[in-house]
Amino acid sequence: MEEAESKKKKAEFRLYNAMSKTVEVFEPIVPGKVGMYVCGVTAYDLSHIGHARAAVVFDVLFRYLLHLDYEVTYVRNFTDIDDKANDLGEDPLSLSNRFCEEYVADMKNLGCLPPTHQPRVTEHMENIKNMITQIMENGCAYAVDGDVNFAVDKSPNYGQLSGRKLEDNRAGERIAVDLRKQNPADFALWKAAKEGEPSWDSPWGPGRPGWHIEFDIHGGGSDLIFPHHENELAQSSAASSDSKVNFWVHNGHVTNNQLKMSKSLGNFFTIRQVIEKYHPLPVRMFLLSNHYRTPLNYTVAQIEQASETAWFIYQTLQDCEVCLSPFQERLAKSGKKPVQIAGEAQTCLTKLQEEFNDKLSDDLNTSQLVTGRKFNEALKYITLNLKPLKKQKQMSPLVHSIAAVGREVESVLRILGLLPTCSYDEVLQQLRERALVRAGLKAEDVVRLIEERTSARKNEKFGISDKIRADLAAKGIALMDEGKETVWKPCVPVVQGKWVGFVGWVRASVDSWVAFKWIYRFIGWFRRVTGLVDHSTSMKKQP
Repeated sequence: MEEAESKKKKAEFRLYNAMSKTVEVFEPIVPGKVGMYVCGVTAYDLSHIGHARAAVVFDVLFRYLLHLDYEVTYVRNFTDIDDKANDLGEDPLSLSNRFCEEYVADMKNLGCLPPTHQPRVTEHMENIKNMITQIMENGCAYAVDGDVNFAVDKSPNYGQLSGRKLEDNRAGERIAVDLRKQNPADFALWKAAKEGEPSWDSPWGPGRPGWHIEFDIHGGGSDLIFPHHENELAQSSAASSDSKVNFWVHNGHVTNNQLKMSKSLGNFFTIRQVIEKYHPLPVRMFLLSNHYRTPLNYTVAQIEQASETAWFIYQTLQDCEVCLSPFQERLAKSGKKPVQIAGEAQTCLTKLQEEFNDKLSDDLNTSQLVTGRKFNEALKYITLNLKPLKKQKQMSPLVHSIAAVGREVESVLRILGLLPTCSYDEVLQQLRERALVRAGLKAEDVVRLIEERTSARKNEKFGISDKIRADLAAKGIALMDEGKETVWKPCVPVVQGKWVGFVGWVRASVDSWVAFKWIYRFIGWFRRVTGLVDHSTSMKKQP
């Protein structure tokens, strides 16, 4: 992208601000620099697909801001102190450290770039205690029996982020009503130590933070708006009048049967469980298939569709790469020199760039970007021109055209985090392997069934060959006849209805009749050859 275009896009980038409840032009506090703080996980178990959506959404925002040439400081924290960790009967800090590492591994699998910083609450105890002291000195918090509570009555704008009235709030909805509080909605900044929990010394006695203290540009799931982010806003404002959050950005829930996916409801799937059966790239594609602020309902059908889409995209790009391989050295030498590109290719490029910029600059809209018309027109252009490209021996406008369209497709995928870090051949093989896992088959099983089908076709047993194809399709394995060879690819499982079974029965019956007919003909021929039939009299009518 040209520098002028980049600056233009910066001015046009609009983002929804949960504080104003409107989509606003994004303008960072410091021109050219962006600080983004995203609430991470409470590390006491493996993360589920709902956590994955938040991570992927803000990873795309991070990538897009970098694409717009901003200098981005991206911070995503770990809450490594929590009551839930202690409830599991393991050393809380050991447990949280283990699951912090597991989360990092999950994020790597999903193709998320590592944030600039990944602080843990336990690493910043002195900062937290200093901030609590400052809040108390400002008259906005009070100590009682080793706890320190924030006095919401001292925060005149409490409720501005969530839109809730103070009288409607009940103790932040995270802790039980405590009669020691001045107001039931007051929330803990510091909790007195309990037996068996890790604790730190403080002016108020041994304890730990009740709420981790953070202030920056904030992001997280929509369930964090209240009470979590509302309370963060109140405490940071109480600590310093200079505290400022420019944008509050929240992603929608992942639902299961229209209910929010959560560990408390037990209706969740961990990231590990999902990527055992589905490659992380189509999982990421699924997580970006809706606008980030809308709920996303988790269904197997949608991830199956994303897997099929991913196969088509990466197969097209692999074919493109193979066909362009004889020209790669000359393409590299041409660099940024002006080259002649076919009109149709230029149209594809322009439309794809326009759709990409229009969607992402308008509140980071990733929905239908890789399944939309413009993206697929670019892939179609590549596919339709691969055959004539194979006949090219010299550099030509066609070579430059296909290379340019391919690069633009890869550019879109890169910003969405959907460009593989390995070769296309490797990712296609990985997609095959996941398809075999879902089908409950091994590669040799598919090879054997293909051989059986080939044999059935040679013997005109089309009912058998159709049944093999249909059975595999029902398991998400599509057979394709390419000349004399049959290959397979992953597909959305095809549900066989009663008519499919009936048609198979008809084909089998026809096959049986055809076989009977040929046997009958052979017997007749054999009788004639051996003289068992008197041809001179057999067809004469009796007088």
